[in-house]
Order: sequence, then C-alpha cells, then structure tokens
Amino acid sequence: MSSHGHPRQGAILDVRDLSVSYRTTRAVDKVSLHINRGEIFGLLGPNGAGKTSTLSAIEGLLKPESGTVLVDGVDVQRHPSQAKSKMGVQLQATSFQAQLSVRQIVRLYAGLYGIELSDHQITENLDAIGLGHEALKLFKQLSGGQQQRLSLFIALIHDPVLLLLDEPTSGLDPQSRRQLWLRIEHLRDQGGSILLTTHSMEEAQAVCDRVAIIDHGNVLATDAPNELIEQHKDDPLVRHASRGAVTLEDVFIGLTGSEIRD
Repeated sequence: MSSHGHPRQGAILDVRDLSVSYRTTRAVDKVSLHINRGEIFGLLGPNGAGKTSTLSAIEGLLKPESGTVLVDGVDVQRHPSQAKSKMGVQLQATSFQAQLSVRQIVRLYAGLYGIELSDHQITENLDAIGLGHEALKLFKQLSGGQQQRLSLFIALIHDPVLLLLDEPTSGLDPQSRRQLWLRIEHLRDQGGSILLTTHSMEEAQAVCDRVAIIDHGNVLATDAPNELIEQHKDDPLVRHASRGAVTLEDVFIGLTGSEIRD
C-alpha cells in the first residue's frame, strides 16, 4: 500500500516505511507496523535496536527522514497538535517535579490539557488509583510503584485513544508489575490501545496481544507471542537458546543473536 493510501481499517496507529537517521547512523530503517483498536502491542528489541527512536517519531518528538505515522487517521507530521491530543505518554519519574504534591501534579497536568477538575474530582480520581491518602505527599516521597501509578493516571487524564509506555515496569517489584499488567489489560478491555516497549520477554508474553521484534532498525517479525514461538520453535538458533520449553525470550535471542549490546 502506498504511503498516501487510506489508513488501515480499525488501526489506531499506522506506521509506514518509517526511517530515522542521526548523522551517519540509520536508527530506524523503513519500519512498518500497525496497532488495532483494543490491542496491547509490544515493541521488543535489544539496546540500540531503534525502539526509542521509533517511539519518539510516533510521539512527534523526532522528525523522521521518511515515512508516515497516522494516529487514529491523523498524520503526526502534518497535524502534530491534533495527533498529540490523541496520545497519552507515560513520562518517566524523573520528568515530574519532585517538590510538588500529588494533588498539585494532577492539577498542573489537567491544566495543561485544559481539563477542569474540582478538588472533589481529584480526590475521587486519586482514590480510584489507590493514592487517595497520598494526595498531600510530595512526588519524591512516593514509592516506585506509587509514582508509576500516578504517571499512568496523568498519561490518561485527557482520554487518549493510544497509550504509549516506554519500559513501564523497569525497576518495579513483582507485585507492582503485576498490578500494572492488570491496569493495562483493563484499559484494553475497555477498548483502549497500548503500545509498550519492554526488555522483559516474560512481560511481553504475558500481556501483549501482538509483538514486533526490532533489531538494527528493522522489524524482524510481528505476530502474537504464541504464534512466534510456534513458527520459530524448531529454528536451530532458537533451540540452542532454549532452556526447556521454548519461550518468547528464546525466539528473541534466536532472531537478534546472543551478543551483548551496550
């Protein structure tokens, strides 16, 4: 399909032939992928594979060399503010003002999105994510899991159609991680669409409906985790990587190699 064709039916995100270069390095090389409505999609790759550059181009933070990104049919390059209003991006904890209270942060971001929230509504919302008793605490006083819940709430404050999560569970304990999995599955079950990057193949296998494995800026494979395991379980390199029953991690190592990336 040409890049000027119609958006894929039902695709919330449609990325076509996306290329991103930094000086002499091509970080993303003609990447195409799409995310359907009501789908959790994982972007998997070793360090330096092009995941973050792809995400930045989708968010409109990075101008691609070529290719198009459509969010709910809106071209991110041509209509950046309209496209951005359709996306929720979970910011890393370091992006938040450590000295502000939880309530102040909610009010600040609601204001940025032009959303009117009364004190009562803020309290109700914080109660719903289990932070009702922490409203007056400073952001820096929250635990990692609590900071993560707040940043997810902020990402969703304007009802976006697409949620982008960059390694959302790195550094979380198993309980907080499972809690996040439940939250994003709940969002998907309500019709939301989620794109996440992760280094955890266990996470991708557990929560993603489909995944794309990317390396050296190219998409090597896209499918449901179980389908990828089925397709590649007899590859010699995958067999070599496996420690028993073949997992998504074994397929990942088989496709991207076992060298350590810095």
